[in-house]
This record gives sequence, structure tokens and C-alpha cells, in this order.
Amino acid sequence: MKLYREGTARTRGKLLTAAGEIFAEKGFRDTTIAEICTRAGTNVAAVNYHFGSKEELYGEAWRHVFAQSIQAHPPDGGVAADAPPEERLLGQVTALIHRIVDENNREIWFMQRELANPTGLLEEVVREEIRPLQQRTERMVRELLGPQVTEQEVQFCEVGIISQCINPMVIRTRLKEGGENRAGPRRIDDIEAYARHVVTFSLAGIAAIRAAAEERREGRKAKSPRKERCP
Repeated sequence: MKLYREGTARTRGKLLTAAGEIFAEKGFRDTTIAEICTRAGTNVAAVNYHFGSKEELYGEAWRHVFAQSIQAHPPDGGVAADAPPEERLLGQVTALIHRIVDENNREIWFMQRELANPTGLLEEVVREEIRPLQQRTERMVRELLGPQVTEQEVQFCEVGIISQCINPMVIRTRLKEGGENRAGPRRIDDIEAYARHVVTFSLAGIAAIRAAAEERREGRKAKSPRKERCP
């Protein structure tokens, strides 16, 4: 029975690996179950047994490549949880950029295929896996902004930081085989320097938003009527 379970797990792992590779290469619609099974060295019935359908396999294959991506590039960037938020932000930004530019990271190619030709099949699994990472960033941003800011300001700062990481790096990845895009943003190769720039730029913006929020608070306090004491 133990050998049977080990064989079953091994077959499932082979299918996930093959599916992650081919879905990343070709996308959902242009991938067939037959070619996944051929690469995995299994029969077609194995997909039905382990996953039930191509759609389920697609979602589980993304979870598989995402887990590999996170293992290779831990989201904290190796920075201790009790480090100052500025250091934690640098660690997180650096780790995210390294995840995106890693040529062996099928998670990014997987998602690019999905964005180019959406299926809607990954919405739930991506939300389940990505949301904890977003919440980590939101908590750190809220810590840097202070208690007086609005939820919208927290959201905008979090989106701004992540966008700075993603946009130039996605361009770098897309240009890997096509050469420099002279009409668009220039390629960025010094990842460590760019990560430091993103953090420096973001911290300056966060400081300005925090100062404006504190000014709003002081303004409200100054305008609030004082209650007269009864004699």
C-alpha cells in the first residue's frame, strides 16, 4: 500500500511539472492533455484520476509553479520580521523583482499567457495564494504611513509599489528574445540598484502622504469647537 501511495504521488507530481511547463509555454487553450501526459510519461486516464479535468489541472499546475517560485524567492527577501519597516520593504521589493526576472520561473510566464488570453480559471486560486502577500505589503505600508491615513491611501501606496516592480521587469522579460525596444521604456539590468530606487522613491511618497494626513488631523482638531465647562 505504501508503494502504491508513493507511486500515485509521483505520478501526480510528474503531471503537475509537465502541465506547469506546457501551460507556461503555450497557454491553456493551445495545450492538450495528450501532450502533458506524453511529457509526464503517463496515460490520459491519470489526469482524470488525479485532477478530474483539464481545468482543474490548470489551476493546480499554477499553484505548483507558484509554490516553486515562492520557495526560490521567499517574499521577505531574507529580512527578519522584526527589522525596521524600511528594511523589510527593501527585502520584499528585491525578492519580488527577482521572482519576475527569473528565467526559470514558470509562474510569470504562466500568468503572462493568462493575461494575454484570459480563461477566468485562475481567479480563485490566484486570489487565495496572492492575497496573503498583498496583505503583508498592506500591513507594512500602513505601518509606514501611520494611523491617520485613509484606506484608499494605503491601497494606492501598495499598488504603486507593486506596479513599480512589475512594469519595467515585465518589459525586460518580454524583450529577452526581441532586443531593445527603442520606442518604449529602457531595459533595466541592475536589479539591486533598481530595487533600492523603488524603495527610496516609495518612502519619499509615503512620507509626503503621512505628513499630509497629519496636517489634516491637526486641521480638524483646530476647527473642532471647544466645549465650555458648566459653572
